[in-house]
Amino acid sequence: MSKYHSIIHSPSITEKNTILREENKYVFKVDKKSKKDQIKKAVEELFNVKVTSINTMIVKGKKKRMGRHSGYRPDWKKAIVKLEEGQTIDKFGEV
Repeated sequence: MSKYHSIIHSPSITEKNTILREENKYVFKVDKKSKKDQIKKAVEELFNVKVTSINTMIVKGKKKRMGRHSGYRPDWKKAIVKLEEGQTIDKFGEV
């Protein structure tokens, strides 16, 4: 496993993220400690594309119950990556 695979965990495929692909934006679940420049380099190296901008956010874990016990799912980091005009990621999952 390369160091770039430890930064980018998986693509986030939802209905809203599929709509964002029309604007040439792709959404990934990334390592919580990673910085924007690390995410940019990882996406460029793994997918051979040119990144123009990155927006990141921490998604808080939801409260879940199991019978009378309750707890929280873990927090995770999401990165919205915008590519240069005309470039796409072919390996991205289709809905």
